[in-house]
Amino acid sequence: MSSQSTPRPTMTLVYDGQCPMCRQFVRLQRLSRDVGELTLIDARQESAARRELSERGIDLDEGFALRIGEQWVHGSEALHRLALMSTGSGLFNRLMARLFASPRRTARLYPWLCRGRSILLRLLGRGPIDNLRHR
Repeated sequence: MSSQSTPRPTMTLVYDGQCPMCRQFVRLQRLSRDVGELTLIDARQESAARRELSERGIDLDEGFALRIGEQWVHGSEALHRLALMSTGSGLFNRLMARLFASPRRTARLYPWLCRGRSILLRLLGRGPIDNLRHR
């Protein structure tokens, strides 16, 4: 029997650093220690992750993207996966874990979250990320 544990996949979350809702979500999100470390990348800054997502045709104005190991998930699927990995500690994390535990419910709610984000960014005078146009 080996004393080595199975390596945990590396995870990266690419999110809108100029969106107050997105920043607050990232700040409050607590993931279980079992899932490993999560690297955060601002989608508005140039990075290898942003370039890769753009090459894959993933529109970061339509939602954040989560890489688990070598696989990218986007939008409602990314939110659902994060909810499943949540610690459930604290009111915010318990609410997110419950609300987004169902992939179907997450898919129904996610477009409303995106609309709210778009309205908020417009009110704050912030433009879109436009990663697909600026490849």
